[in-house]
Amino acid sequence: MSANSRLTIAAHALAWISLYQRRGHGVATSEQIAASANTNPVVIRRLLGELRRAGLVESRRGAGAGWSLARDLESMTLLDVYEAVEPGPLFALHRATPDQNCVVGHGIQPAMRTIYEGIEETLRRELARVTLEDVLRDVLAAPRQGADQE
Repeated sequence: MSANSRLTIAAHALAWISLYQRRGHGVATSEQIAASANTNPVVIRRLLGELRRAGLVESRRGAGAGWSLARDLESMTLLDVYEAVEPGPLFALHRATPDQNCVVGHGIQPAMRTIYEGIEETLRRELARVTLEDVLRDVLAAPRQGADQE
């Protein structure tokens, strides 16, 4: 089972757009962001579409097409980004109802639901504490190796 990287890539895209604009550039293209994230521009466009629907980025079409932030990073939390790109619950229960005549089958979903709700509440609380400005600050403070890249 592999971990989901959508939140990380979305945060990467937002931090990249902000830094790009702070350095005096206009809108950012999905190709530029994808090069930084080392992923396909289609992946970036899909995530940015979800971020646009959440009001975190704006897009421009035609000449000078690209993406820009709709809000300052200080006003965006990781919870905002998480809710934009991860609309479902963190954990899922069985797809089909377990055997209700079995003691484990009968009790597993209520037991796990309670545990998952607590985990999800903790996750949301922690994500709400961190702004994207905090993320960018930590990105810029990280030790760098090799050539200067954006």
